[in-house]
Amino acid sequence: MEAKYDISVVVPLFNEAESLPELHAWISRVMQANGFTYEIIFVNDGSTDESWQVIEELSQKNSEVHGIKFRRNYGKSPALFCGFKAAQGRVVITMDADLQDSPDEIPELYRMITEDGYDLVSGYKQKRYDPLSKTIPTKLFNATARKVSGINNLHDFNCGLKAYRCEVVKNIEVYGEMHRYIPYLAKNAGFSKIGEKVVQHQARKFGKTKFGGLNRFVNGYLDLLSLWFLNSFGLKPMHVFGFLGSLMFAIGFIACVIVGANKLYALASGTPAPLVTSSPYFYIALTMMILGTQLFVAGFLGELISRNAENRNNYQIEKEI
Repeated sequence: MEAKYDISVVVPLFNEAESLPELHAWISRVMQANGFTYEIIFVNDGSTDESWQVIEELSQKNSEVHGIKFRRNYGKSPALFCGFKAAQGRVVITMDADLQDSPDEIPELYRMITEDGYDLVSGYKQKRYDPLSKTIPTKLFNATARKVSGINNLHDFNCGLKAYRCEVVKNIEVYGEMHRYIPYLAKNAGFSKIGEKVVQHQARKFGKTKFGGLNRFVNGYLDLLSLWFLNSFGLKPMHVFGFLGSLMFAIGFIACVIVGANKLYALASGTPAPLVTSSPYFYIALTMMILGTQLFVAGFLGELISRNAENRNNYQIEKEI
């Protein structure tokens, strides 16, 4: 695909009407000062305020403003997925709409992609204006993500301010809540040159965080486990499910043989012996054989089927500009 612009800026948002005019003006000022050709793609994730009206007004006055409006709230990952799909820039920049990400970082991020040859550059907010209740779990979360993903040079996987070569966003699938692991997704897709840039973190100017909640930490770890598993066993699921299923079946089968051998030995020696079915070990062994078979045959199918579902990323878009 031939790039139409130097830069595509993708901005997912939910109820950020107050921030949008200032964010647009700031981005435009930076772009014009550096002579970039650009587009700004605002993805309205089912906002209930006047966000879409603001986007429409901005697009009427500024040809670089494009918009995607979801019929309902899907989340940040679906918003990024649709923004990536629409992007036509040589370099794609993502940032949050709350003015906590500084557009002044864009020129250097662009240079790192185009001149230094990075596939992806992730922002790192060393000094954050967040409460301890958010920063401490975030540090633990990022430490775990570094260990599991093997991307040891990133300090903040979930920073909204990132830059990508266009080929990266066109070859990764951001779904569910996987926006936290875009560097890991890129690495799994074969884009291994991943860098980091220290960026400025602005204090929130309007409202409160929209893409948040305590459950993001629980969901984050579950998503990380899912990514690790799919990367390790997604193309060879029998290596884990087949092994576990075979192991359980073998243990159950051996236990059944032992129970049956004891019965035969008792019959051969003329010793009174209870029925095989009266032994609890027989039922335990039988259950293990059944569970082993089920695990072997069906344990991994659900995940594989869900990953290949046709409507996996079928989001209801009400309008586009």
